[in-house]
Amino acid sequence: MKNNFIQRAITGVLFVAILVGCILYHPFSFGALFIVISALTIREFGSLVNHIEGVSVNKNIIMLGGAYLFLAIMGFCIDASDSKIFLPYLLLLLYMMISELYLKKESPVLNWAFSMLSQLYIALPFALLSALAFHNNPEDSSVSYNRILPLSIFVFIWLSDTGAYCVGSLIGKHRLFERISPKKSWEGSIGGGMVSIASSFVFAHFFPIMSVAEWAGLALVVVVFGTWGDLTESLLKRQLHIKDSGSILPGHGGMLDRFDSALMAIPAAVVYLYALTWI
Repeated sequence: MKNNFIQRAITGVLFVAILVGCILYHPFSFGALFIVISALTIREFGSLVNHIEGVSVNKNIIMLGGAYLFLAIMGFCIDASDSKIFLPYLLLLLYMMISELYLKKESPVLNWAFSMLSQLYIALPFALLSALAFHNNPEDSSVSYNRILPLSIFVFIWLSDTGAYCVGSLIGKHRLFERISPKKSWEGSIGGGMVSIASSFVFAHFFPIMSVAEWAGLALVVVVFGTWGDLTESLLKRQLHIKDSGSILPGHGGMLDRFDSALMAIPAAVVYLYALTWI
C-alpha cells in the first residue's frame, strides 16, 4: 500500500509538472506535448476497442489522424488564411472509409465506427485546445499565445476531482450515477465544483482577461462537462469490462483515465467562451 501511494504520488507530480511546464514554456512545447498525448490516447483507445470481437481498427492510422488534426487546427489558429492545411486530414478520413472495402475484415462497419469515434471523442477535443490558446488581435492581425486559458481547464478539473474525493469520502451518501460509477456522490461532486469555482476567483484576480462572473462560469462549465466526461469513460470501461484504460501512468492507469474529463470539458469551454463574444 505504501509503495503504491509513493508510486502514485511520483507519477502525479511528474504528470502535473510536465503538463504545466509545457503549456507555460512555449507554444511549440504546448503543441508537441498535446500531439504526443493525442496520439498516445488514441492508440490506447484503439487497443481497447480491438478487444471487442470482430473489431480491428488500424491504430497507426487513427493515431496519425489525431496527431495531424491537432497540428492542423493549431496551424489554422496561427494562420487562419491557410485552410488548405486540413486537406491531408480529409484524405486520411477518406482512406479510413475506403480501405475497409479492400481489407476484408470481419466487421468493417464497426471498424468505421470506432475509427471515426477516435477522431470525434479524442482527437477533436485535444485539437480544440489550440482555439483556447491562440488568439487573433484584430488591430494588427497578430496572433498571441494565451497560456492561461488551456491551463485553467486542467486546474479546474484537478481541483474538482480533488475536492470531490475529499468531500465525498467525508460526507458522500447520495450516489450521483450508481449504474455507471457507484463511488461518485452528489455531495462530492458539488463540493468539488465549489472548490473549482472558488479557484476561478483567483484566476480572475491575477488574470483579468475575463470578469469574475465569466471566470466562474468557465469553471462551472468545466466541472459539469468534466463530470460527464468522467462518466462517459466509466461507461466505456464498463462496456469493455475493464478497470483501467491502460497502464502507461504507474498508479494512475492509462491516458484515457487521466484525460477523460478534459475530453468533454475542452469542447464545452470553447463553446462557452465563443458564446461570451455573442452576448
